[in-house]
Amino acid sequence: MRVALLTLAVSACIAFWVASPVTAEDASAGVCQLIPAGGKAGLLDGWKSYHQDGVRTADVWTLDDKGILHCKGSPLGYLYTEKEYGNFVLELDWRWPPGKEPGKGGVLIRTTGPDKIWPKSLEAQINVGDAGDFWGLDGFQLDGPADRKKSLEHPQFGKLINVKKSAPVERPAGQWNQYKIVADGDTVTLEINGQTVNRATACDTAPGKILLTAEGSAIEFRNVRLRSRDKP
Repeated sequence: MRVALLTLAVSACIAFWVASPVTAEDASAGVCQLIPAGGKAGLLDGWKSYHQDGVRTADVWTLDDKGILHCKGSPLGYLYTEKEYGNFVLELDWRWPPGKEPGKGGVLIRTTGPDKIWPKSLEAQINVGDAGDFWGLDGFQLDGPADRKKSLEHPQFGKLINVKKSAPVERPAGQWNQYKIVADGDTVTLEINGQTVNRATACDTAPGKILLTAEGSAIEFRNVRLRSRDKP
């Protein structure tokens, strides 16, 4: 029975994404490798994209045989999961490519509504100097410490809520940073390089897609792994 359950867990990961080098222990815990870790250059099963100029995914996003996802940064848009998630642990690495000017980027979770720049979601900011900030986009609700929180109305992007990071821990351009985002009910926590830098409460809890943004700057991702905590 145990072997049968483990086989079922592995099959579930493959059905939603691609064959990947997650360990048997990971698979039994519900961990899926959302981006192939290597040997599957160009393959982005389980993902789609939206960009302002209607370009193809491959015009902006490319996956090499080492499992590094390269984003050109333009035109503006994002890569998004076909599946929706509400409660999960998401881990990934990102960096500004060596020799490139660092700029803007982000990871959006619980994304709902029509595709646009930018949809309703909670953003874990990657912008240089601001990595670790939270932004509630297009009316997404969240709360945080009063001394680090602000709200504003944007003529294009609607109601925005910002909760600043508690400490700057991002590494210099060219070096990899590790993000760990834990979405648990109405609380979302962000760790960068092993240090907790933000915690948002009273968050909207509707499940949604996970997005990696293209905001005009070249950026790279790898080791994108997710463990769902949603009930079957």
